[in-house]
Amino acid sequence: QVQLVESGGGLVQAGGSLRLSCVISGSIFSVNAMGWYRQAPGKQRELVAAGTSGAKINYADSVKGRFTISRDNDKNTVYLQMNSLKPEDTGVYYCNAAIKRSWFQNEDDYWGQGTQVTVSS
Repeated sequence: QVQLVESGGGLVQAGGSLRLSCVISGSIFSVNAMGWYRQAPGKQRELVAAGTSGAKINYADSVKGRFTISRDNDKNTVYLQMNSLKPEDTGVYYCNAAIKRSWFQNEDDYWGQGTQVTVSS
C-alpha cells in the first residue's frame, strides 16, 4: 500500500505565502518523478511543478519565479514553497509521484487526495 498525504494548504491573502508538503509512505522501492498539480473550479488539472531527482524542474509559466519545488529523498517528501500568491492560484493542489514498489516492477503513478489553497484578494 502506497499513500501520498499532502498538507499545508489553507486560506491566505494575496501576496502571502504557503508551503505545501507531501509525504510518501508504504512499501516503496524507489521514487522517480515527483510533482505538484492543481485544479481550479471548473478547470482541468494542470501542472504546477514537477521533475525527477537531479534533473531539470518544469514549472508552469504562471508560477515561475514565485513557486519552488524541492524534495527530501531521505524522508520521501516533496515540498512546494509558494510566494507572492495570487487569487488565480486558488485551487486544489495534488501531489504526484512515479513509484516503483519493487525492483522488478514498472513505475506506477500515484496521487494524493489534494489540499485546498484559497487566495483572497
